[in-house]
Amino acid sequence: MAIPLIYNVRSVKARWTSTIVAVLGIAGTVGVFVAMLSLARGFKATLVASGSPGNVLALRAGSPSEMMGGITLDSVKLLQDKPGVAHDKNGAPLITQEVVGVVPFPLISTGTDANVQVRGVSPNVLEIRDFVRIVQGRMFQPGLSELVVGKNASKTYAGLKLGDTVSMGGGNWKVVGIFDARGSAFDSEVWCDSKILNDVLKRPDNVFQSATIHLTSPAAFDEFRDAVTKDPQLNLDVTREVDYYAKQSTTMTTLIKVLGGLVAFIMAIGAVFGALNTMYSAVAERGREIATMRAVGFGGGSVVFSFLVEALLISFIGGVLGCLAVLPLNGLTTQTLNFQTFSSLAFAFKITLDLLLAGVIFALVMGVLGGLPPAIRAASRPVAATLRAL
Repeated sequence: MAIPLIYNVRSVKARWTSTIVAVLGIAGTVGVFVAMLSLARGFKATLVASGSPGNVLALRAGSPSEMMGGITLDSVKLLQDKPGVAHDKNGAPLITQEVVGVVPFPLISTGTDANVQVRGVSPNVLEIRDFVRIVQGRMFQPGLSELVVGKNASKTYAGLKLGDTVSMGGGNWKVVGIFDARGSAFDSEVWCDSKILNDVLKRPDNVFQSATIHLTSPAAFDEFRDAVTKDPQLNLDVTREVDYYAKQSTTMTTLIKVLGGLVAFIMAIGAVFGALNTMYSAVAERGREIATMRAVGFGGGSVVFSFLVEALLISFIGGVLGCLAVLPLNGLTTQTLNFQTFSSLAFAFKITLDLLLAGVIFALVMGVLGGLPPAIRAASRPVAATLRAL
């Protein structure tokens, strides 16, 4: 016979003090587990959102990132004539040659400097990255020392509000616009004219770090790549923009997951011992009950299952509470150093249903580990000896 579930519910209520300790331990562990996974997912989502399926990034062959790339103006001109390249309404190819640098700006919150990625782009960049919109002010004018700033950078760093003038590279730059890049990494960047930035960084006028090409459609990628590969004048790697940014997120997301997993594992050990203590205490206190149930016909398997259900009930409550505790973090913006670019990147916690389910499952696993040994002990105690002792 199976022991009624109501027996376990009443047992949990009767021993509410030790139950609360176990529930809080599991809830804290699950909260950390879900929070760290949501950090990793948010970081990756921010970088991947920077890429467009219809855009291609061209870098010098073998370059792991834009920061280490190099592409000449002659190569950019050759790319313009490749099949699959889209053109604007005036017939001009939609290509932006770009320069990337890192400049320290003071944080509004602390006043300490943090690295901000400054990207030199072509004036037609908004047609190539068509998800970016100027929400305040205007776009910079070519040939002038003007900046447009991502919305996160404008809120985070001093001197990057609309109308501000900042010193950079030995010159004064005016912030003429704020743009919204829909939560992508570009929201943490500062954009300006690539030719002006090249001059400020003392780099050759005809050498850039990358080129982003807008294709007629995502399906045109293979044809474009084959044409670039077969051209003996070009020594470039071309990749879909979304694939490039997904790869750039790998190092940081792996680090967050490893550190988060380590912290969650250490906390899980404590939570499991808390559950063990709770359940062993229940076994010690309910020796007469267990022996009586065995005497009236309940088998050892029923006792094991009943105690396991009780442990799972406690862990389920803890798992749900842990998930509810971290829900307010969803969408909260934080920032970290992107090791690929050595610049600060703002991103948001991204808590999804599958992460919450993973948190509850993690809690149930802790419940099994903490409940099974006491359950086996309860079922294995001799009935007659236990009744006589009590």
